[in-house]
Amino acid sequence: MYYPNDTLRDYQQEMKLRLFEEWEFHRNVMVQMPTGTGKTHLLAAIVREFLRGSGSRVWIVAHRRELVDQIEETVSRHGMSKEDGRVRVMSIQWLSRNRKDMYEEPDLIVIDEAHHALAETYRILWEKYPEARKLGMTATPCRLNGKGFMDLFDSLITSWTVAEFIGKGWLSSFDYVSIRANSREQRLIDSLKKRGADGDYQVKEMNEVLNRETSISRLYESVERYAHGKKGIVYAVSIAHARRIAACYSAHGLESVAIDSRTPASERKELVDDFRRGKVKVLVNVDIFSEGFDCPDVEFVQLARPTLSLAKYLQQVGRGLRRSANKESCMLIDNVGLYRIFGLPARNHDWAAMFEGRMIGNALSRARTEGGLYLPALSLTDSGGQEEVWEIVMTHDRLLEAIRNREEAEEGKESQAALKSYPDRRSSLWGLKRGNKITVSPRYLQVFDIQGNRVAVRLKDGQAGVVSASGEPEMILGYCRRLKFLKEELLAVTDTAGTVSYMDMKTGRTYREKPVVFSYGGVELLRVGETFHSRTKKAYASMNGLHKDSICFYEYYLKIPDYRVPKSCKLVDSVWSTVFDVFACLLAGDDEEVYWCCGRLADRSIVVMDGAGRYYHVEKGKRKRYIATNLPRPGEQDFDTAVKKLKEEAGQRAEETDRQKRRNEEAKRRKRLEEIRDALPYRMGMKWGLKLGERIIVPPKYRKILPPVGVYCAFEESACRWGVMALDGKVMVEACYQKVDIENNGTVHLTIIPGKVKTVKL
Repeated sequence: MYYPNDTLRDYQQEMKLRLFEEWEFHRNVMVQMPTGTGKTHLLAAIVREFLRGSGSRVWIVAHRRELVDQIEETVSRHGMSKEDGRVRVMSIQWLSRNRKDMYEEPDLIVIDEAHHALAETYRILWEKYPEARKLGMTATPCRLNGKGFMDLFDSLITSWTVAEFIGKGWLSSFDYVSIRANSREQRLIDSLKKRGADGDYQVKEMNEVLNRETSISRLYESVERYAHGKKGIVYAVSIAHARRIAACYSAHGLESVAIDSRTPASERKELVDDFRRGKVKVLVNVDIFSEGFDCPDVEFVQLARPTLSLAKYLQQVGRGLRRSANKESCMLIDNVGLYRIFGLPARNHDWAAMFEGRMIGNALSRARTEGGLYLPALSLTDSGGQEEVWEIVMTHDRLLEAIRNREEAEEGKESQAALKSYPDRRSSLWGLKRGNKITVSPRYLQVFDIQGNRVAVRLKDGQAGVVSASGEPEMILGYCRRLKFLKEELLAVTDTAGTVSYMDMKTGRTYREKPVVFSYGGVELLRVGETFHSRTKKAYASMNGLHKDSICFYEYYLKIPDYRVPKSCKLVDSVWSTVFDVFACLLAGDDEEVYWCCGRLADRSIVVMDGAGRYYHVEKGKRKRYIATNLPRPGEQDFDTAVKKLKEEAGQRAEETDRQKRRNEEAKRRKRLEEIRDALPYRMGMKWGLKLGERIIVPPKYRKILPPVGVYCAFEESACRWGVMALDGKVMVEACYQKVDIENNGTVHLTIIPGKVKTVKL
């Protein structure tokens, strides 16, 4: 049972929900979340919820004693104390020594920093407690030897990427400085040839090469230059290396202490508290603060230890990415060139491939670098013009810009990526994903077909159905042999006997014959045999044998000839014939039902009746509006009253529409006349016309045309028969006058006979 928890952040709430959903299908689940995003708080919330359900006893296993204390403190803040007895937090070393004395069996075993779970000491938990659920929490589900985790965990749930957490403000942005590829330090690191038992660089050789005064001086110079006045963590190669670094920094006035496995627990706690209070500025450690260390105000992290382990790299830089109130960004100082091996901390990683053992958690390959966050390094030179040892790989402002740009690009790419199915090898079930994003975890016995955001599947109970891209059921079709999507939102369904039927996905109605879709101005009909069927919620079938060309679309409704008009249908105009002029109609944008048209009004709007005897007024571009019913309630207007009022309003609208149409046409004509104002008469043979440049405006057909006055000119159609026309050739005054005089203001004097003049205003 899942219970929301308001104390969790949105992404933690999401991960918790996904975990409990996954537990419905798999008992052993690994959860990946980047360092600094609150895995321990999520762990405690999961444990509390598990105990509220069916669980009665939970073990939380960590690989170091320091982590045990930290987890116990977090769990107690969630209301589960050690005295309760239902939750026990222990180190794997303690459990290995005392397991035989523990008689109770857990219902849930939580493995913190679960990338260590491949060690033999952890495997006994699976052997001795096979019925207990297992939850592995880690930031880095990968191993340097390439072994996956699928022999222990059934599935992996991944959270947002580091870049997404930074972009959304849950992790700190960072500046990244590194040694150059051609620097002396990089050449020293490249000379390391020996490997330890874990496949990483051998500690002894690293100590011999890097634990030197010149190298340690370079470490201090980089901190002084890029992290002056800040507090931070340094990762050293060995105990001797760490102590030498701390002594060097302290000698230069930078209060530093070295912490390693030999430091007593009480002293270690005191030094860490001094660091949190600011009394100590730098903690130099050897693999002590790679996991579980929680101090949000770490302002810089210095990498002084080479590694081939992606997990170690991300765990170390992750210590500086926790947010704090006064920290704008974290300075990452890479003195061993790790970014050239692993990329920046904000690079995406294929955790699923590493979890399954298909990819090694070490140096980047060409395939893994594709699509990652990359910006070229910024080169620096000193005042003398010589090449610097350092390069600024990334600044926090450029990082945020790059993340925003990538998010925008990936949103577009993700939205365009096709929905696909993928198998889970362990359970033989199928899930759904879009690009690299899993939308549905494996839960289907079979995926028949995918079309857009719809998926035809066989559910775990054997029934077939259609689900959305997120797994939401749209329809359950029972036991079928096969489903296949067709064009125009049709679905072919093959039943257990092999008979094929066809379902309209819009309505859920099924037909024995394959429908043909006809579209009229955006309104669709299905022709099945000799009959047309609507795609509305309420079914409609046309008269048998109706020809497709007899169906017409009029701007916003589809006219379907149909003489089966209900006797209760009233007409707008009684002179209409129900046989020829009353018809069934489909309204554009209305999927409720097919209506009966009762008539058209002067403004081209119509009145329709639905199957329940309700009448509506329908105008283009508007929703239908109820006006009356065949059985009006007391005080409600009847059909005749409503239609009479509609006719008056429609007549007024029609008149206003006509007037506006004429005004618009006249305005357009005036504009055209202004454009041809410079037209001049021209002669061709015995006839005259008008032209503007080489463009003929009025063809030569008049006996004479005088030069224009404004936008008008006088023309002689035959001897002594003069009239007036506009420059576009429209005759304004018929040619029946002996003489015509035009003034600039549009006044025209027309001589009928000498001494008798008529004046008009154009």
